[in-house]
Amino acid sequence: MPEYFIFAEIIGITAFTISGFLVAIKNKLDILGILIASTLTALGGGIVRDAILSAPPFAFTALHPALTLTFTIFLIFALRLYKKDSIERGWIFVVSDTIGLVAFSITGALMAINADYNFFGIIILSFITAVGGGVARDIMINQVPAVLISDFYGSIAVIAALLLGTLHFFDAINEFSILTVALFSIVLRLLAYKRGWHLPRVG
Repeated sequence: MPEYFIFAEIIGITAFTISGFLVAIKNKLDILGILIASTLTALGGGIVRDAILSAPPFAFTALHPALTLTFTIFLIFALRLYKKDSIERGWIFVVSDTIGLVAFSITGALMAINADYNFFGIIILSFITAVGGGVARDIMINQVPAVLISDFYGSIAVIAALLLGTLHFFDAINEFSILTVALFSIVLRLLAYKRGWHLPRVG
């Protein structure tokens, strides 16, 4: 796999482990619940992605995912992030969740492109990779998945996939263009959160 894919995967796992951990703390889960929520959030989307691609799950065949997950959980305990006051912890969650969302949107889109999926396939695989773990976590703790109600959340995955699909069409996929898409998507998501942007709702 290209180095930039592995880098994006590690960033995504790290960020989603933190957000999954904080959701577990917020819902007062025990230690096992925290570990399950963190693992589902960090690895769930990638496992579903690989299953769709009929590929051995990256989480089960490489050392990076398990090591990244374990190290991040250890770091959370060591830095006692779960002890931060609610405002600071809220922003830690939003930033980590945003970075994970964007990183996995990119890995999903890149793998779809590598598999010669069409534009629709690129968007769907990117979306599933980005939100799959969070959806599994939210269902497990019996709450409405954030992607269905949160501010501009799933839209970011779609936008990132559209941008990468367009870049691929013009044969312009490279490290710089991928980084540009990542930074744009992260800024857009944080701006949407700060300003309270939402997609239109019915009723």
